[in-house]
Amino acid sequence: MSDKYDVIVIGAGPGGYVAAIKASQLGLKTACVESWTGEDGKSQVLGGTCLNVGCIPSKALLEVTHKFEETSHDYESMGIMAKDVEINVAKMQERKAGIVKQLTGGIAGLFKANGVTSIHGHGKLLAGRKVEVTDKDGNTKTYEADNVIIATGSKPIEIPPAPFDGEHIVDSEGALEFEEVPKRLGVIGAGVIGLELGSVWARLGSEVTVIEAQDTFLPVVDQQVAKDAKKQFEKQGLNIVLGARMTGAEVKRKLVNVSYEDSKGKQEAKFDKLIVAVGRRPYTDGALAEDSGVKMDERGFIFVDDNCKTEAPGVWAIGDVVRGPMLAHKASEEGVMVAERIAGHKPQVNYDCIPNVIYTSPEVAWVGKTEEELKAEGEEYNVGTFPFAANGRAMAANGTAGLVKIIADAKTDRILGFHVVGPQASEIVAQGVIAMEFGSSAEDLALTCFAHPTLSESVHEAALAVGGGAIHIANRRKKK
Repeated sequence: MSDKYDVIVIGAGPGGYVAAIKASQLGLKTACVESWTGEDGKSQVLGGTCLNVGCIPSKALLEVTHKFEETSHDYESMGIMAKDVEINVAKMQERKAGIVKQLTGGIAGLFKANGVTSIHGHGKLLAGRKVEVTDKDGNTKTYEADNVIIATGSKPIEIPPAPFDGEHIVDSEGALEFEEVPKRLGVIGAGVIGLELGSVWARLGSEVTVIEAQDTFLPVVDQQVAKDAKKQFEKQGLNIVLGARMTGAEVKRKLVNVSYEDSKGKQEAKFDKLIVAVGRRPYTDGALAEDSGVKMDERGFIFVDDNCKTEAPGVWAIGDVVRGPMLAHKASEEGVMVAERIAGHKPQVNYDCIPNVIYTSPEVAWVGKTEEELKAEGEEYNVGTFPFAANGRAMAANGTAGLVKIIADAKTDRILGFHVVGPQASEIVAQGVIAMEFGSSAEDLALTCFAHPTLSESVHEAALAVGGGAIHIANRRKKK
């Protein structure tokens, strides 16, 4: 087989494997390089961080622990008597591993079905669109391509006050592998990952304290939604400490002694486990030769244009290594776009319509602008909200926390932002994404017939509320 390809993709995460499959479907001879090795030390593992130690395993744990919490605390009010419910952590972890194995194996099957060549090893971009691959034994082989797509993903950020030890102080990956429920759990960072992982173990009985350096809770989220979410999380037992700058962490007698400073001064806390979830950084270690022609900024992000093209001819970069949110679905969309552009098409990714989700309970999801952003930009807008507490299906499902919020341009009525905190927010937000992709107005949603009884009726009511015409809540009085 020739070592020359039309496309070589470096990285088989959600961006890389999708780009490779799409490129091959478009008739391009494609190879995908991935260094991840299985527990046997030999086999290649596809799927990247998302499938192996990120999106999928965390959702598997969140789903199990949510059901456990419901069974333990909520079912009695519904007439279901389930006493002495127990969690088998080993079984839970075994199930999670099974799901991961099934999905990663599925990618290998998709590669085979679509004619993608999978190359096992660490890929490094050389000058002239050549890719050097080093296998697990240190042997190297060089491949050539007309186009190279860099999709090497990201890795957890480690902070000096709390270096990882893999046992007591762990990153997000280590937090997925606890063999027993920690009695006291500390989480550094109240972002998406910190809140999700904190929720997993809090539901199983951990006393969880989340320490966040910023004074504002979820500053990137619409603050009406963020405040509602924080209230629900604290009601569930999460102790969220804002404006707290961590100064040190030391393991003594199998306990993590944490020191931090907040508005009250120096503070100390002891935990059985400490999760550091302060964000992720691009994983470009050893991926680029100095003469590759690809340029990065001081944080390791690769410079690309709006279409993910680097400054090196025929070299593209997608996903977590480039600007924009570190989201699996964003990486996948960029992968498809780049593959199609290589094939001569002219697609674009609409970065204004990429949804964000926090898979806690209640879930938090949003797309578009927040009210705070629009105020800062001086835009005139109207807002419509509807609480799940007034939704019949939410009542029947015992999930009445949260609301739907729609923000529309005051002059054109075009939807500018769509925000949800509540049950199945991750699914409901797709309605906002579709509406915004088609340039819908709030009136368009208000004129749409929604099935009854459904959670989605809250979207209908929020859209009606934008114009002061909600049916099932009292509307705000219009200014005279």
